[in-house]
Amino acid sequence: MLIKSYWDGEESVCIHEPRPYHTAIPGFVYGVGDMIEITECPLSPQRVIAKVRSSDCGCVVTYIGLIRDYSEGKPVLSVEYRDPNEEAKAQLQKIANEAKQQWPISNIAICHRIGKLSVGEINLVIAVASAHRNEGFNACQYTVDQFKQRLPTKKKEIYQDIVIIRS
Repeated sequence: MLIKSYWDGEESVCIHEPRPYHTAIPGFVYGVGDMIEITECPLSPQRVIAKVRSSDCGCVVTYIGLIRDYSEGKPVLSVEYRDPNEEAKAQLQKIANEAKQQWPISNIAICHRIGKLSVGEINLVIAVASAHRNEGFNACQYTVDQFKQRLPTKKKEIYQDIVIIRS
């Protein structure tokens, strides 16, 4: 359960109630359908998977994007994602709709974290629930590729010696 979320001047801080790994989350509805989310809070792959899974699905194919320590031949210090015009959620919904039109999938989730992220942190979770794995893998691959091609948020890569901004 989220107890408190605030901006400390440098980054978004989210305080959650400690919870054992396999404990059900009170008030949380499992398998409620699609989920499109832009957040400054840390992403929970388990929470995302729980949202898309349902009894008619034989699998949930999941992609977890991480901030890596080296990119374009340079050591990465951090990456910052911003959604200044608040258009990212609509772009992600478009991608989700396209995937659902192309493959017989039950549910899809695309969750993207914005703000300043350090190496090793999760910046993207995509989960696709489908009756069969081939459709799930294909839809997940498509969704990841479209996210990378369209990059719905502004991205600033901070290296040891340079900053690169991508839009």
